[in-house]
Amino acid sequence: MAADRPCFPTSIHRSTPNAIRLNRALRMSRRDALIGALGAAVVVTGSRQGIAATAEQDTVVPLFMALSQRLTDRDALDPRIGNALYAGIIHAVPERRDQIQKLHDFMAGGSFASAHALAAAAEHQDPAFKAVIQDILTGWYRGLADHKVVVYRSALMFDITKDAIYPKTYATGGPFYWTQTPPEVAVPTGEPALSPSKLVIEPT
Repeated sequence: MAADRPCFPTSIHRSTPNAIRLNRALRMSRRDALIGALGAAVVVTGSRQGIAATAEQDTVVPLFMALSQRLTDRDALDPRIGNALYAGIIHAVPERRDQIQKLHDFMAGGSFASAHALAAAAEHQDPAFKAVIQDILTGWYRGLADHKVVVYRSALMFDITKDAIYPKTYATGGPFYWTQTPPEVAVPTGEPALSPSKLVIEPT
C-alpha cells in the first residue's frame, strides 16, 4: 500500500493552498514560455530558409553577383554570402530587384575598367543607381543588409587590416601585442566615384 501513495515534497504540508496553486501556475507558465520560444525559433528559421531558397532561385542573383564582383574589384565572391545579401537587400527595398537588373544591363552595355569607373558612369546615367551601389557595397564591405548583420568575419572591410587586426571579440596575439608598431599602410590617392551623401549616425 505504501508504494501506491503519491510522493509530495515535505514542504507541501507547510504551504498554503494559494501558494500551491501559484507554484503550479508558475510551472505551467515556464512550460508555455518554453514551448512558445521553440515555436518562434522554428518559424524564424523556416522563414529565413524560405528567403534564402527564393534568392537562390531568382534569376537576378547571377546579375547581382556579377555587379558585386565589378563594384568590389574582386575576381570571385562567396555565392552563399551573395545570396544572403541579395535576399536582405530585396526584402528591405523590393524595387532594388529591377534596379539591379537595369544596373547590370548598363554595365554590360559599356566597358568599365574599374569599380570607380562603373560607379561614376552609373550615377551620371541615373541618380537612382547611387542608392543601389551603396546597398551592394554596404552589404559586402560591412556585412549588413536590411539593417541586419548578414556576415561578420567575412565582411570585406576586414580584408585591408586582416594581417594586423583579426576580426574577433578577443585578442589573438601575445601579451601587449598592440604595443608593437603596426605595418605601414599607403595613403589612399583615389577620388570618390559617387557624389557626397548625408552623414548618418547609426545608433549603438
